[in-house]
Amino acid sequence: MKSFKVTDFNAPLAEVDEPTPQPAGTQVLVKVKAAGVCHSDLHIWEGGYDLGHGRKPLSLKDRGVSLPRIMGHESAGEIVAFGPEVSEADKGGLKVGDVALVYPWIGCGKCATCLGGDENMCLKPASLGVYCDGGYADHMTVPHPRYLLDLKGLDPVTTAPYACSGVTTYSALKKVEKDFGTPIVIFGAGGLGLMALSLLKAMGGKGAIVVDIDARKREAAEAAGALATVDGKAPDALEQLTRKAGEPIRAAIDLVGNAATAQLGFDCLTKGGKLVMVGLFGGGAPWALPLIPIKAVTIQGSYVGNLRETQELLDLVRSKKIAPIPVTPMPLAKANDALRELQTGRLVGRAVLTP
Repeated sequence: MKSFKVTDFNAPLAEVDEPTPQPAGTQVLVKVKAAGVCHSDLHIWEGGYDLGHGRKPLSLKDRGVSLPRIMGHESAGEIVAFGPEVSEADKGGLKVGDVALVYPWIGCGKCATCLGGDENMCLKPASLGVYCDGGYADHMTVPHPRYLLDLKGLDPVTTAPYACSGVTTYSALKKVEKDFGTPIVIFGAGGLGLMALSLLKAMGGKGAIVVDIDARKREAAEAAGALATVDGKAPDALEQLTRKAGEPIRAAIDLVGNAATAQLGFDCLTKGGKLVMVGLFGGGAPWALPLIPIKAVTIQGSYVGNLRETQELLDLVRSKKIAPIPVTPMPLAKANDALRELQTGRLVGRAVLTP
């Protein structure tokens, strides 16, 4: 099996050849057909998060991420073999040869949170590509067939990003669904932002005004159907948002997550509005505390999505025939190049490794 592993933070990924694992217990062996390169992979590769306000960065080691690690949590592939303890009921109709999306946000499977269907919120996570090996490889093992969602003919290369950017934006959008009759504001026109635009339309939303500092990405957002775009660095960005919305802004989703976007997101909201924080770029909270109760604003974090939401998303994509976001297929051997291009902001849409 060929894979590319993080062996040291901020160091190039190491190309490794080792025997292909055989599935044990309830595991499933999957031949990887596509592995999206996500901005979260950059944080894993770099080793931490900037917390701002002069605080020590939150290291991945502190969060329990150990090295070496095969990244890749946006994976899709062909089922090769089931472990000896997998029953026909466990398979849920899946069979060898089927192509499936891999749900990566796995928990301990035993706590009340996991049993309630929110494994992505488990305090003892075992997420694939983060805490366990993921899809930057030609094969990967999945702990149980329930984490494999049959693509039923969908293209694995364009569908792989739904495992993270897709379900992340879908879950965030659901948190502001009551405000779909008004324009919402979306910060960031990368892979997540373009995904959010397509899903918002399919979910019946009026549309979104997209904020990004990169002109190319704003153009991509406009091509994807944004109601309008705004340069986040413009001195009158807030006035532009207010004018282009044409009515009070009740919801904003921050897919970037730095001090500037968080401040603008907060400032653009009317009384009783909601700011959903998704992005992990880093920094400290910029809000004036008295204004939070004065404006009665809700600030809510949103972390990926659960297995049920991922299945809902695939059903929505299939029923509404949602066009995929722009993807740039790259061979597995170009994993380091893909990370560097993402790091420098040169990518529009999503790079997807194709082993």
